[in-house]
Amino acid sequence: MSRMLFVNLPIKNLDATKTFFGGLGFEFNSTFSDDSCTAMVINEHTSVMLLVESRFKDFIEGGICDTSKSVEALMCISADSREEVDSLVDKALASGGTSWGKLQDEGFMYGRAFRDLDGHVWEVMWMDPAAVPA
Repeated sequence: MSRMLFVNLPIKNLDATKTFFGGLGFEFNSTFSDDSCTAMVINEHTSVMLLVESRFKDFIEGGICDTSKSVEALMCISADSREEVDSLVDKALASGGTSWGKLQDEGFMYGRAFRDLDGHVWEVMWMDPAAVPA
């Protein structure tokens, strides 16, 4: 069975968030977007629903995580090369994101991470499956 995944994240400013992730090369599905949210496409089976905080609260009980004090999740996306990892993270940092964590270089695996405009942590990882230790 092939399942779809929808990650839902609260955001403060829809236009700024769309500009930020659009600048990183992500596209948005207008069918699942309106003035309070947008569906950022990761691939045909995975989307990230970016919802302004007031809309996000319609789906939860309790409060929204303060990402300046805590990490609610680590979103990790793949890259096709080390160079793509660096390019994507460098674009994120140049667009207002902030660096997070340490560079990970295991030879067969390379990754860096950033926080987006709302403090959510995004890891970008390249891995050479042929070189993974047994």
